[in-house]
Amino acid sequence: MPDGREPVTARVTERIGTVDAAQWDACAGGDNPFVSHAFLAALEDSGSVEAETGWLPQHLLVEDAAGALCAAAPMYLKGHSYGEYVFDHGWAAAYERAGGHYYPKLQVAVPFTPVPGPRLLVRPGPSADTVRRTLIQAMVEVARRHKVSSLHVTFASEADSRALAEAGLMLRAGYQFHWTNPGYDSFEDFLAALSSRKRKAIRKERREVAESGIEIRALTGDAIEEQHWDAFYGFYISTSDRKWGSPYLTREFFSRLGERMADRIVLVMAEDRGRPVAGALNLRGTDALYGRNWGCDGDYRFLHFEACYYQAIEYAIAHRLARVEAGAQGEHKIQRGYLPVMTHSAHWIRDEPFAAAVEGFLRREQLAVEQDIRTLADYSPFRRGN
Repeated sequence: MPDGREPVTARVTERIGTVDAAQWDACAGGDNPFVSHAFLAALEDSGSVEAETGWLPQHLLVEDAAGALCAAAPMYLKGHSYGEYVFDHGWAAAYERAGGHYYPKLQVAVPFTPVPGPRLLVRPGPSADTVRRTLIQAMVEVARRHKVSSLHVTFASEADSRALAEAGLMLRAGYQFHWTNPGYDSFEDFLAALSSRKRKAIRKERREVAESGIEIRALTGDAIEEQHWDAFYGFYISTSDRKWGSPYLTREFFSRLGERMADRIVLVMAEDRGRPVAGALNLRGTDALYGRNWGCDGDYRFLHFEACYYQAIEYAIAHRLARVEAGAQGEHKIQRGYLPVMTHSAHWIRDEPFAAAVEGFLRREQLAVEQDIRTLADYSPFRRGN
């Protein structure tokens, strides 16, 4: 890390494979698996992320005078707004109606992954704040040079959001649902914190799944084999067909993920008389379990709640993890103990009149998001005082 006097330079690379993995991960840190070199490379190497899918990598690198990586940002040139989970389709439509061209745009994000975390990846050191500001300035400069309409940093951590706001980007609020572990010793401890009615409802749901004869296993590391990925990919495709019609991830992605990050994967598989029928993919961070993809071959009552939510809670309790992040959307998660938590994104728009209009919208939207969170919190299943 430079001491603040050494010169730094910024450049863009179109493949993360050109970046030394150890240097990238030294900037990304080890807490969040989705910004790791292994995860981002698995997306690119499998063909899930490439120009043909509308995600052209433009990873931004800041290096010191010796060529060592000081900071990075996973950045993409995009021709659409799919796979982001922070929706700007309305902005695009409005700008196009006004005669502008919204696409292409620049996106700093983890593709297809609505998980909050670091987006400004800076190697720790005494000049980290200075380098972070340099990284943000370089992001905006790349946007200007590309002459794109906008730059978007989605699902940024709170610290990154503050830095982006200080640099002049507009902040946008959203929310998703997380389960928090105050130190439970068992799933029964968690249930004891709920109101009687909610506790009974969860026990009923779990009992019905157990009595149906379905067996559930949480696999990690070497226990995950290609046959499991074959089955899971089938579930993933089936769910994609029902929900949005086009799967983002290729079959190869899951194999590469298993090869490179097996120890961080928690794959919940459900079997009906020995036949795989459903699966839920989670990745483990330092203090959190992140629910990602789910799929099911058939209609099994309450199996989604068991595989995605209750199994994740049990795993987090057993491994002393602080929380479970269950992904975007889904008010039904509240009754299973997952409460609303605010998320953040940051936005830079080149056209000043359009930027002013968006800024006004964001102020109004923030008030609505805050009100939604307060209202949803009133439906908490926890007993008062918990």
